[in-house]
Amino acid sequence: MPDYRFDTLRVELQDYVATVWLAHPPVNAVNTQLLQDLTLAMDRFGEDPEVRCVILTGQGKVFCAGADLKNRGQMLDQPGGLAQHSRRTRELFHAIRECPKPVIAALNGPALGAGLGIAASCDILVAADAACLALPEVDVGLLGGVKHAQRLFGHSRLRRMMLTGMRVSGEELYRLGVVEACVPVDRLLEEAGAIARQIAAKSPVSVQLMIQTANAIEDMSLRDGYRYEQDMTAQVAKSEDAREARQAFLEKRAPVFKGR
Repeated sequence: MPDYRFDTLRVELQDYVATVWLAHPPVNAVNTQLLQDLTLAMDRFGEDPEVRCVILTGQGKVFCAGADLKNRGQMLDQPGGLAQHSRRTRELFHAIRECPKPVIAALNGPALGAGLGIAASCDILVAADAACLALPEVDVGLLGGVKHAQRLFGHSRLRRMMLTGMRVSGEELYRLGVVEACVPVDRLLEEAGAIARQIAAKSPVSVQLMIQTANAIEDMSLRDGYRYEQDMTAQVAKSEDAREARQAFLEKRAPVFKGR
């Protein structure tokens, strides 16, 4: 089993579900170590057969407060420092989005700036009533996160967020359909866990191909996207898990998937 000990993360693995807490107090701000730790964790989850779904949440009262501004000056003073930081941030978002195991964001509190980017890179979002999403860069002389936020918000709301720093509450996120549920914080992991266990009970082969397909067709035309999806359907239908699913349906029993 891969080593899941990290300086800025806490990881628990149970029943094929990996729960990850961002653990960089006091507000889980994104620094170099967190970027590296979370990127590596996602890559390891992708290769671990004991992981079928990932829950990503924050330790404490904040999911992720965005960029660690306290260390930004030191980073900018180093030749190539900004370029390296930008590249690490991009790769983290891609590592989450491209993880072959579904990632559920359990927003326990504010997800700001880069924290919104992390959340938007996940497959499914649930929120506590204390959660919010925001793009506060306009107030600190920065830009960023708007492209990822386009996956979550419509045109007018997103422009208002980026131009004013407006925070969108968990309740409003649920009303807008951005998150699947808005619950009291003490029920958040229970809510996310119920979805994760439902996913973990499905065929790992089918789930991974679905994630790959959904990512690939996101920017395709209707014709090309559906053709790609049909090709992946033909591929998954040849798997041992698919044969087991069909046999279980005929025998009126629960399937037993082996991930092959």
